[in-house]
Amino acid sequence: MISRLTRRNVTKSGLGALLMAFAGRALGEAAIPGRFGPARRFSWDDLVAQAQMRARRPYARQIAAHAVPDFDTHVRLSYDPAEMVAGRLRLFPAKVDTAPDAVNIHVVENGMARAILDTHGLFGGGQSADVAGFRVMEAHGGGDWLASLGASYFRAVGPTGQYGLSARAIAVNTAMPGPEEFPAFTDFWIEQKGADHLLIHALVDGPSLCGAYAFDITRTAAGVEHGVRTALFVRRDIARLGVAPITSMFDFDQSARPAHGDWRPEVHDSDGLAIHTGTGERIWRPLDNPPGPRVHMLRADGVKGFGMIQRDTTFDHYQDDLNFYNRRPSLWVSPEGDWGPGAVMLYEMNTISENVDNMAAMWVSDRPVRAGDRRDFAYRLRWGQGDLAGDANAVCVNHFIGPGGVPGADPIAGATRYVFDFSGPALRGLTRDSKVEAVTDLGAAMIMANVFPVEGQSGLWRVVMDVRVEGLKQNEFRLFLRRAGGALSETVIKTVRP
Repeated sequence: MISRLTRRNVTKSGLGALLMAFAGRALGEAAIPGRFGPARRFSWDDLVAQAQMRARRPYARQIAAHAVPDFDTHVRLSYDPAEMVAGRLRLFPAKVDTAPDAVNIHVVENGMARAILDTHGLFGGGQSADVAGFRVMEAHGGGDWLASLGASYFRAVGPTGQYGLSARAIAVNTAMPGPEEFPAFTDFWIEQKGADHLLIHALVDGPSLCGAYAFDITRTAAGVEHGVRTALFVRRDIARLGVAPITSMFDFDQSARPAHGDWRPEVHDSDGLAIHTGTGERIWRPLDNPPGPRVHMLRADGVKGFGMIQRDTTFDHYQDDLNFYNRRPSLWVSPEGDWGPGAVMLYEMNTISENVDNMAAMWVSDRPVRAGDRRDFAYRLRWGQGDLAGDANAVCVNHFIGPGGVPGADPIAGATRYVFDFSGPALRGLTRDSKVEAVTDLGAAMIMANVFPVEGQSGLWRVVMDVRVEGLKQNEFRLFLRRAGGALSETVIKTVRP
């Protein structure tokens, strides 16, 4: 998928050696005559009306007429010193092969918007190009903390200043028999509300829908938050509409090291999908790099929250001093209002490269999406560090998969051993006499399940299970810890791997 590769390769490069090119100081706000168009009144209601009007017309893609031809030129224009607009905004140029769509940038002040008409000086070397996206620079000029490039992708840093996973405005027909559709940002209205506060409005357009978006963005020491509001207008029936989609990368973790012998124990931007259902259940689905595409639909009627989480933030567990996967942010979606019946969808694809995103999560309504519909959603996005989904219940902090039976002895034919570690306040102070039990839906396939506290580790409990997977009809199982009829932990849902 071109836009995912673009987002990862180009924006990620801004955090590495390429950002060294930005050591010089930016030249400040442009003052070139003719830079901006005339001032026009702007409001959310006007934007919604514009999206609705556009949705009534046939879709017309905005291909850039003046896109740069190669990667090196794209890097120079993006990262060499240049002027900034709308506070601390730097622009990305369109690129012929990976970022071919043009976007229009408007600067908003006091309810009045002015379109950028002349981009001379806004790219490195004083060059001019069509705009494909933007990034918001740090106050000291050493890097960026918010970026958008390609289709409707955007992302923000966590409290460590590191990028990782991405969000999208909307997903259309992900993991369906036909091709996925990638609606794209076509216009941005950007208003600097404070040093770490932006109000960004946008239009997203594609063959099947057009949408108005408002992003109220603040940055604090804990990370970045987006308050998101959207009004979607549907041009044609959509088989699967994904709301608040998240895109991430999972190559491997400690549970199953790759055959090619990577010296690092883990390589991933996120290690699991967490869900808070409307019934109060907490779900954790460890991510997997499958041999082929897999779709998981997890019921989440009236969903209270979901997100891709980088729960493990210990450097020793990654041993990566270049990419620092232990610093990658987590992203949590908090719906506002009742989204009704639906499911959180997890789409896992195979990857052999840590530079390709292969995980996608989104909420999918049970309600069919028909031409002429209007759909409104509001939610918050929180980009933070570590487990943004945790509560008093214990969470799964580690797992391992291997041959069934005692290590070093002959394995149990047709069986797999699963080991899960749980930690959290609900388990502290409990002992082997506390009658903690591991609850699964495996039935007769369960050969053995032991649950016990790990000696010397307060609040850490281990579940060791041998499961007869040969001939097992279900392709996943559920596991949680219980005591006296009450749940002590989140529910882990794990794919069965023979």
